[in-house]
Amino acid sequence: MTHSSRAQADGARAGAALSKEGLPDWLEPVVRAAETVQPLQLSRFLPPENGAGRQSAVLILFGDGAAGPELLLMERAGSLRSHAGQPSFPGGALDPEDGDPKADGPLRAALREAEEETGLDPAGVQLFGVLPRLYIPVSHFVVTPVLGWWRKPSPVGVVDPNETARVFTVPVADLTNPANRATAVHPSGHRGPAFLVESTLVWGFTAGVIDRLLHYAGWERSWDREKLVPLDWRS
Repeated sequence: MTHSSRAQADGARAGAALSKEGLPDWLEPVVRAAETVQPLQLSRFLPPENGAGRQSAVLILFGDGAAGPELLLMERAGSLRSHAGQPSFPGGALDPEDGDPKADGPLRAALREAEEETGLDPAGVQLFGVLPRLYIPVSHFVVTPVLGWWRKPSPVGVVDPNETARVFTVPVADLTNPANRATAVHPSGHRGPAFLVESTLVWGFTAGVIDRLLHYAGWERSWDREKLVPLDWRS
């Protein structure tokens, strides 16, 4: 392990614990949703019962921005083999140094990957919840969504252009705005929620998780599910 990766691992370990202390009041609905939501309420794609799949984690990071509550997202580089060009939460596969996948390994992985991809300082992130593990069939990832509060925001941006095209935040108000919502239609026929925000289309796994979080937190506003956005065949 290099000095920089060791420092990242140490930083991730330092913040790899869950705490609800001192969270802003507006996050309470998200906390309640995380404590009560069942796996099938989030997705019909759940981890294989035989334990197959690559363990991974994503960081769903809420901050307080100029336009109110916001989420941190990134856009994956177009050259990547998996989910190229897609907006996503920071995250990736667990490394051995992250620890036990069934314990705090996903917490450490979410912080480590977020630091590697966006440059954020894990010391400013307070992890407060974990959603049920989900499955992404196309890439065989078993994903643990980790919820965080950006208690002390730090500068973020593209760390490695080969992996990340853009790092940005999206106001929750924009995500709940019915004008920004649509149903994405994949060439395979699959349909799912989508968000037209920050000059991009958020769809797939990321949009599905955001959609369910907004719903179970009670933030969802009525929107036109017949507003369709066709996806490119390469998606």
